[in-house]
Amino acid sequence: MSQVSHPPETSTISRRTLLKWFGIGGIAGVTAYSRFSKPKPTVFQKDILNLPRMLNQAKSVVVIGGGLAGLACAYELSQRGFIVTLLEKSPQLGGKIASWQIEAVGETFMMEHGFHGFFPQYYNLNSLVAEIGINDNFQSLKSYAVLYRNAKYQPEVFRPSSSAFPWNIIDLAIASPNRLRWGINLVKLKHLQVFQAITGFQRDKNYQRFDNISVADWVQEEFPHGLYDLYFLPFAKSSLNAPDTMSVGELMQFFHFYFFGNPEGLAFNGTKDDMGTSLVQPIAQVIQERGGQIITGATVSEISTVQGKIDAVRYFVGSHQNPVPFGVKRNSLVSNAEIEYFGTADEVFALPVGSKEAISLTCTHQGCTVQKAADGKFHCPCHGAVFAADGKVLKGPAQRDLSKFKVVQQQPEELQLVAANQETSSPPTITADYYVFATDVPGVKQLFKRMDGNVNQKVRSQVEKLSIADPFAVCRFWFDRDFQWEQSNFTSLSGYQLTDSITLYHRIQTQFIEWAARTGGSVVELHAYCYKEKQFPNQEALLTTFEQELYEIVPELNQAKILHRELVNQDNFSGYPPNSYAERPETISGVANLLFAGDWVKMPFPCGLMERAVSSGLLAANEILYREGLQRRSLFSVNPEGLLQI
Repeated sequence: MSQVSHPPETSTISRRTLLKWFGIGGIAGVTAYSRFSKPKPTVFQKDILNLPRMLNQAKSVVVIGGGLAGLACAYELSQRGFIVTLLEKSPQLGGKIASWQIEAVGETFMMEHGFHGFFPQYYNLNSLVAEIGINDNFQSLKSYAVLYRNAKYQPEVFRPSSSAFPWNIIDLAIASPNRLRWGINLVKLKHLQVFQAITGFQRDKNYQRFDNISVADWVQEEFPHGLYDLYFLPFAKSSLNAPDTMSVGELMQFFHFYFFGNPEGLAFNGTKDDMGTSLVQPIAQVIQERGGQIITGATVSEISTVQGKIDAVRYFVGSHQNPVPFGVKRNSLVSNAEIEYFGTADEVFALPVGSKEAISLTCTHQGCTVQKAADGKFHCPCHGAVFAADGKVLKGPAQRDLSKFKVVQQQPEELQLVAANQETSSPPTITADYYVFATDVPGVKQLFKRMDGNVNQKVRSQVEKLSIADPFAVCRFWFDRDFQWEQSNFTSLSGYQLTDSITLYHRIQTQFIEWAARTGGSVVELHAYCYKEKQFPNQEALLTTFEQELYEIVPELNQAKILHRELVNQDNFSGYPPNSYAERPETISGVANLLFAGDWVKMPFPCGLMERAVSSGLLAANEILYREGLQRRSLFSVNPEGLLQI
């Protein structure tokens, strides 16, 4: 018999189901156990047989992408005797948790993509940290708060817990100053359905029921608005997906992982230094110590396939380019009397009128598209690099000039270009037994564009359909004085037009603590998890709004002097829109020797954010280990199912 799924608005709750939910015997036993005995993580993948752990013959793996997913995969395989080569396009490893040097207030600091919290249920990420022996690089934040604009609600404070559902929620309700404003009335059918959805998580059923509707649409009618304002909205946005573009199925998975299936509580650790120093570099060092090769600044130029398998990867390093000519069509969205623009997305080229040489507008730092400013220079909207009109780098973190290309042929709507700085010899070619694509969504789409041959059309289609979330932005301010702050050093914010969190770096990370101690100043960061580009179309709009909202959040800073501000703006986080789950690629790609890793991969157990990236990398490594007859790494998650199922 086929199972017909219904949207939550039309499903009914039977008397039998209610009795099942609230049956005294079974529920009482489970809840009593969860109150007094701390539940253990669920083992997702554990081999029963005692298989060998190490290879006894030479096998090689190429991992493309040096974010957390690629690093985790390369780490595990390098520990098992594989010959690992890791290719990363950017100068720095880390992807969305990369760090880079900046100059501010006459000193050098490390900048990153915003504050990252390490939750206790990040079992797989935390196991890597423990194995490498870098636990001392992290510190507990003990608690954190959610602050609401205009005092609509009292601040919520989240602390460690050792009780599973439902006691963790009961403890939360007891501690919450807003518990009487949650607005839950289980007599109302819609409220009962919400309660069932968030407490009775089952992965397949969850996505069948809720992947067809956005969070914004779901909460339109008869939804407990206190619950939405207090928890759903701020925590949905912390997934870096906006409610109007996020699947309810994905939100339910997110909430189960962080709230209802999680016995660990919601307090978390932070790094004592920047993410690169505290986490990325130690992982990379272990990979290299075990013989792994890491190549940064490596751009894949061609992926050749033979009989449906990847045969080889060609790449170039630095400013050297592939000498093969290529065509780009006119960009009709950008117009300028002095410059013609060709290409789209992250491959845009600027051709001065009458010139025979085009400049690539791809920033040589992390691949963002630079924009021409009023001063005639090209500015990177992501990390602040500045280039002269002729492409020469003027300000970091970029270290190389923009690439230049000669015009081979020009037609009204298309250019044929070839690299001006060509390789004198063929670009490096690397072959391997296995390949792992562990880039972000724009990166994996570019890799498939560079893949020749008739490779599995289904997987091509799946990759093409992958979505990118709304952009996120971070603005870090250096002030000449400190200020009073009653909330946690990292605090989520709700109700602001742009800002979603505030971090007091001068009370968390060593470099800023030391600077503040010497100067009496402060370093404050605001983070917008997912903003609308139509509302904030340029850097100035972001900076202006961030500054206005900071003075509202911390009025005392109105009397302080801004010494420096640094804006980071990125448009590459994975999107989870309605109706996307079914077509999401899995670890096994459908190409015989190709595996996928990244937070865009369909995961077989609950996870989120950094834990999702790391777990996907370890899943890819496990698949390779399995094919070679080796013991797989045990992977862990929270309880995969909610307690109150129907």
